[in-house]
Amino acid sequence: MRTVSTVFVVGLCLAVAFACSAPKPPTGRWEGTYESAQTMIAARLEIAKGGAIYVSAPDALDIAVNDDATREVIRQRLAMGLAGGWSEVIPRTLDFDGKVFRKPGGIAPQMEWNPDTGQMSLIVYPGKEASVRVEMRAVKDFSADPWPG
Repeated sequence: MRTVSTVFVVGLCLAVAFACSAPKPPTGRWEGTYESAQTMIAARLEIAKGGAIYVSAPDALDIAVNDDATREVIRQRLAMGLAGGWSEVIPRTLDFDGKVFRKPGGIAPQMEWNPDTGQMSLIVYPGKEASVRVEMRAVKDFSADPWPG
Protein backbone atom coordinates (compact mmCIF):
# COMPACT_ATOMS: atom_id res chain seq x y z
CA MET A 1 0.00 0.00 0.00
CA ARG A 2 2.90 2.32 0.80
CA THR A 3 4.26 1.87 -2.76
CA VAL A 4 0.93 2.87 -4.32
CA SER A 5 0.66 6.01 -2.18
CA THR A 6 4.32 6.92 -2.91
CA VAL A 7 3.76 6.55 -6.66
CA PHE A 8 0.58 8.63 -6.37
CA VAL A 9 2.35 11.43 -4.46
CA VAL A 10 5.30 11.47 -6.86
CA GLY A 11 2.91 11.54 -9.84
CA LEU A 12 0.95 14.38 -8.28
CA CYS A 13 4.14 16.37 -7.63
CA LEU A 14 5.27 15.88 -11.23
CA ALA A 15 1.89 16.99 -12.55
CA VAL A 16 2.02 20.15 -10.43
CA ALA A 17 5.59 20.85 -11.55
CA PHE A 18 4.65 20.53 -15.22
CA ALA A 19 1.59 22.75 -14.74
CA CYS A 20 3.68 25.45 -13.09
CA SER A 21 6.34 25.37 -15.78
CA ALA A 22 4.23 26.85 -18.57
CA PRO A 23 6.45 28.40 -21.23
CA LYS A 24 7.05 32.11 -20.87
CA PRO A 25 6.56 34.22 -23.99
CA PRO A 26 9.54 36.18 -25.29
CA THR A 27 9.60 39.84 -24.32
CA GLY A 28 10.45 42.69 -26.62
CA ARG A 29 9.26 44.73 -29.56
CA TRP A 30 8.75 43.73 -33.17
CA GLU A 31 7.50 45.48 -36.27
CA GLY A 32 6.76 44.27 -39.75
CA THR A 33 4.86 44.88 -42.95
CA TYR A 34 3.06 42.88 -45.57
CA GLU A 35 2.29 43.94 -49.10
CA SER A 36 0.57 42.21 -52.01
CA ALA A 37 -1.32 43.50 -55.03
CA GLN A 38 -4.55 43.67 -52.97
CA THR A 39 -3.46 44.06 -49.33
CA MET A 40 -1.08 46.21 -47.29
CA ILE A 41 -0.50 45.79 -43.54
CA ALA A 42 1.80 47.63 -41.12
CA ALA A 43 2.19 45.97 -37.71
CA ARG A 44 3.66 46.56 -34.27
CA LEU A 45 3.92 44.08 -31.44
CA GLU A 46 5.19 44.44 -27.91
CA ILE A 47 5.28 41.73 -25.26
CA ALA A 48 5.89 43.16 -21.80
CA LYS A 49 7.76 41.35 -19.00
CA GLY A 50 4.49 40.64 -17.19
CA GLY A 51 3.13 38.90 -20.30
CA ALA A 52 0.81 41.68 -21.53
CA ILE A 53 0.69 41.73 -25.31
CA TYR A 54 0.18 44.91 -27.32
CA VAL A 55 -0.49 44.53 -31.03
CA SER A 56 -1.72 46.83 -33.77
CA ALA A 57 -1.97 46.06 -37.48
CA PRO A 58 -3.78 48.66 -39.57
CA ASP A 59 -4.45 47.50 -43.10
CA ALA A 60 -5.61 48.56 -46.53
CA LEU A 61 -7.68 45.86 -48.22
CA ASP A 62 -8.99 45.34 -51.73
CA ILE A 63 -6.61 47.89 -53.20
CA ALA A 64 -6.14 47.67 -56.92
CA VAL A 65 -3.44 50.27 -57.25
CA ASN A 66 -0.43 49.60 -59.41
CA ASP A 67 1.20 52.99 -59.45
CA ASP A 68 4.08 53.41 -57.02
CA ALA A 69 3.18 56.95 -55.95
CA THR A 70 -0.29 55.93 -54.76
CA ARG A 71 1.04 52.85 -53.00
CA GLU A 72 3.59 55.06 -51.20
CA VAL A 73 0.75 57.31 -50.00
CA ILE A 74 -1.03 54.22 -48.61
CA ARG A 75 2.19 53.07 -46.89
CA GLN A 76 2.59 56.50 -45.27
CA ARG A 77 -1.06 56.55 -44.14
CA LEU A 78 -0.71 53.10 -42.55
CA ALA A 79 2.58 54.06 -40.85
CA MET A 80 1.05 57.26 -39.47
CA GLY A 81 -2.00 55.36 -38.22
CA LEU A 82 0.20 52.76 -36.58
CA ALA A 83 2.37 55.34 -34.78
CA GLY A 84 -0.53 57.66 -33.93
CA GLY A 85 -2.75 54.96 -32.49
CA TRP A 86 -0.10 53.03 -30.56
CA SER A 87 -0.75 54.81 -27.26
CA GLU A 88 -4.38 53.62 -27.38
CA VAL A 89 -3.62 49.92 -27.88
CA ILE A 90 -5.17 47.84 -25.10
CA PRO A 91 -3.07 44.97 -23.73
CA ARG A 92 -4.35 41.47 -24.26
CA THR A 93 -3.54 38.05 -22.89
CA LEU A 94 -2.92 35.10 -25.16
CA ASP A 95 -2.27 31.44 -24.43
CA PHE A 96 1.30 30.47 -25.33
CA ASP A 97 2.56 26.91 -25.75
CA GLY A 98 6.20 27.77 -26.39
CA LYS A 99 5.70 28.40 -30.11
CA VAL A 100 2.11 29.44 -30.85
CA PHE A 101 0.02 32.23 -29.32
CA ARG A 102 -3.76 31.78 -29.32
CA LYS A 103 -6.70 33.63 -27.83
CA PRO A 104 -7.58 32.07 -24.47
CA GLY A 105 -9.30 28.78 -25.26
CA GLY A 106 -8.98 29.49 -28.98
CA ILE A 107 -7.78 27.37 -31.85
CA ALA A 108 -6.60 29.80 -34.54
CA PRO A 109 -3.00 30.95 -34.12
CA GLN A 110 -2.54 34.68 -33.57
CA MET A 111 1.26 34.70 -33.53
CA GLU A 112 4.03 32.16 -33.95
CA TRP A 113 7.44 32.26 -32.30
CA ASN A 114 10.44 30.24 -33.41
CA PRO A 115 12.66 30.00 -30.31
CA ASP A 116 15.53 28.56 -32.35
CA THR A 117 15.76 31.47 -34.81
CA GLY A 118 14.10 34.24 -32.78
CA GLN A 119 11.59 34.83 -35.60
CA MET A 120 8.16 36.19 -34.67
CA SER A 121 5.23 36.03 -37.09
CA LEU A 122 1.93 37.83 -36.65
CA ILE A 123 -1.09 36.17 -38.25
CA VAL A 124 -3.72 38.65 -39.40
CA TYR A 125 -7.25 37.68 -40.36
CA PRO A 126 -8.42 40.52 -42.64
CA GLY A 127 -12.18 40.25 -42.97
CA LYS A 128 -13.27 37.52 -45.35
CA GLU A 129 -9.84 37.14 -46.92
CA ALA A 130 -7.42 34.32 -46.17
CA SER A 131 -5.11 34.81 -43.21
CA VAL A 132 -1.92 36.77 -43.79
CA ARG A 133 1.41 36.03 -42.15
CA VAL A 134 3.38 39.17 -41.31
CA GLU A 135 7.04 38.39 -40.65
CA MET A 136 8.16 40.62 -37.79
CA ARG A 137 11.65 41.89 -37.02
CA ALA A 138 12.89 42.62 -33.52
CA VAL A 139 13.48 46.30 -32.82
CA LYS A 140 14.78 48.23 -29.84
CA ASP A 141 12.43 51.13 -30.54
CA PHE A 142 9.56 51.41 -32.97
CA SER A 143 10.23 53.42 -36.10
CA ALA A 144 8.01 56.07 -37.65
CA ASP A 145 8.12 54.12 -40.91
CA PRO A 146 8.01 50.32 -40.57
CA TRP A 147 8.27 49.72 -44.33
CA PRO A 148 11.61 48.36 -45.47
CA GLY A 149 13.56 51.05 -47.30
